[in-house]
Amino acid sequence: MTAVAGSNVTRELITGRQTTTEQTVATFQIRYRRYLDPSGKPIGDLPEFGRNPNEVVPLYKAMTLTRMFDARAVALQRTGRLGTYPSCLGQEAVAVGLAAAMGEDDVLLPTYREQGAQLWRGVTMTEILQFWGGDERGSHYTGPRRDFPVCIPIASHAVQAAGVATAMKLRHDHRIALCALGDGATSKGDFFETVNVAGVWKLPVVFVVNNNQWAISVSRQAQTSAETLAQKAIAGGFEGEQVDGNDVIAVRQAVAEAIERARAGQGPALIEALTYRLADHTTADDARRYRAEEEVSTQWSREPMRRLRSFIAALGWWNKSDEEALIRKCKEKVEAAVAAYFTVPPEPLTAIFDHLYENLPATLDSQRQTISGEDDG
Repeated sequence: MTAVAGSNVTRELITGRQTTTEQTVATFQIRYRRYLDPSGKPIGDLPEFGRNPNEVVPLYKAMTLTRMFDARAVALQRTGRLGTYPSCLGQEAVAVGLAAAMGEDDVLLPTYREQGAQLWRGVTMTEILQFWGGDERGSHYTGPRRDFPVCIPIASHAVQAAGVATAMKLRHDHRIALCALGDGATSKGDFFETVNVAGVWKLPVVFVVNNNQWAISVSRQAQTSAETLAQKAIAGGFEGEQVDGNDVIAVRQAVAEAIERARAGQGPALIEALTYRLADHTTADDARRYRAEEEVSTQWSREPMRRLRSFIAALGWWNKSDEEALIRKCKEKVEAAVAAYFTVPPEPLTAIFDHLYENLPATLDSQRQTISGEDDG
């Protein structure tokens, strides 16, 4: 990309440059990163952790657990035991990769498709099920206490991420905020305002855009004419990079590098992870209405699980017995979480007030009393 200033007269007035012909005053580039091709073969030199089975195999295990939990959650919704649920099928590498790059004390601000990141960081499967079952106690994490709850409104948590990062900077914390968004969020005003202030204040925040090509039924092409979503960082004055979001090694490495720069005081970054939403937008959606089956079928050949499994198997780090044992273990964990979810007693109706304010306004207090049966009138 190349940016050229306006007329010679305007340039001279603002910058004092004496020019008589047009000239380029700024140029920008967006890098693309990939370490594993769709078949799982390495491309070029791998980062150091990518050559270590003790680092890579846990990523595969986490992605497998995420996919099995996701399938079980969809089944629970279909049988009326869970509310509307957003599947992360095909996008496990983005969530697991970004979480693996984060420090324990960093703060994650997720959207609604980061189940893999939440599990990696210590949120329990039962807590996730509680949340999607309509129980706000599911956001009261036993693990990452500072991580934010799932954000349903599109891009509103980007502004919150800037606030978190501002507090970290003012306190001189050696921490960062990581905001995970979808491609649709980059079309919202909240996002652009956040990018602007993050760049001006050099905030320790990293934005990871999960570009799964569809914002519900609106394709990425219909959202923006920008060649990449990563370039939207340029207007904020900081770096944007595009990675293969189906390559967990690329996601983790790119996010880790961005985090370290932010932690060192070098300001924000935006990572655009190219992936694909293999499932419907949520269980309330039917993607067959707006996208072709051929498109989805093609994307299955590029999905992240098979890619990473092929890579670790080729190196002798994984075999059929390992796979079978992992499937059994994941199934046991998922079923144990589901059983625990079923035993959680329901909240009273008054919970809709209790989770809203610390000190309830008088007008709502009377409504709460009516619901609880405490109002004699």
